[in-house]
Amino acid sequence: MRRGWTTGACATAATRAAFEALLTGEFPDPVTITLPRGDQPSFALARKASGDGFATAGIVKDAGDDPDVTHGALVLATVRQGAPGSGVTFRAGEGVGTVTKAGLPIPPGEPAINPAPRAMMRAVIESVAAEHDAPGDVEITVAIPGGEKLAEKTWNPRLGILGGLSVLGTTGIVVPYSCSAWIQSIRSGVDVARANGLAHVAGATGKTSEATVRAHYGLPLEALIDMGDFAGGMLKYLRDHPVPRVTVAGGFAKMVKLAQGHMDLHSSRSQVDFGKLAAWLLELGGTEQMAQAAREANTAAQVLEQAGDLPLADLVARRAREVALAMLAGGIDLDLLVVDRAGRIIGKAGS
Repeated sequence: MRRGWTTGACATAATRAAFEALLTGEFPDPVTITLPRGDQPSFALARKASGDGFATAGIVKDAGDDPDVTHGALVLATVRQGAPGSGVTFRAGEGVGTVTKAGLPIPPGEPAINPAPRAMMRAVIESVAAEHDAPGDVEITVAIPGGEKLAEKTWNPRLGILGGLSVLGTTGIVVPYSCSAWIQSIRSGVDVARANGLAHVAGATGKTSEATVRAHYGLPLEALIDMGDFAGGMLKYLRDHPVPRVTVAGGFAKMVKLAQGHMDLHSSRSQVDFGKLAAWLLELGGTEQMAQAAREANTAAQVLEQAGDLPLADLVARRAREVALAMLAGGIDLDLLVVDRAGRIIGKAGS
């Protein structure tokens, strides 16, 4: 699949172009930068503007084949000369958020521009300044028009990043469907919750179960960890970075997989064992006919429907909780909810 470029890489390229224009009056187009691992991509400029003491360059982000909400967004960098000795300072423009809570790599009050993009932008300022024998004291304002609306589709609100998107990227390269990026976001969510003293966090497999668990416990947004299919990733991180109470919530099929020992709940990486489901029905007093129908079922939802009044979802919740508890360190209070597609709790285990 086709790779793309992070918002950090786009902001860095726009910064280089804007600073060169500020010093020379000419925008390099395309503009080339060097990424942390040595790649040297070139970016076409989508916007150029300059005036008294400033220059602005814009690049349209190409995220490749990754389903990134910022794909196609315009990333703008405006560069102005700073006071002598001030170094490089950063400002949040339109659509770029501001950090408001502890626990992230950027302290509260700062623009949500992560350390790696900041380092990349400082490096291009230093390089261009050296080329033109100019001071490297500048103010960089990064903007992403429409970013505040796009940020509603991200984890920023629950992480305490308000007003827009984050400027992200460690390598400058977007790898499609990056599992590691999702798990890193889970870790950030846990870090923010801990840093803000939250005693109860919840990880859910999807939006329906997340809304249910939030309403059931009255949890603040910052307590919600977007676990998705990465139950193992969340539980392993909580084992080393514990909070007093954890809730895991998800649909029946996902929780069946967890109950059967799977830590990655994605359909391409784990499957429901219908033979085990059949055995659980027999354990609950179901008939052999019900068990055979379960063995021949196509979906876990079919088995749940066939179970009738048998408390199959509660048994799944208990077994899933046992698996999750085995992953966690002692001293963590864990409960588990099984949620149907209408958002109703149909199975639960724990406190």
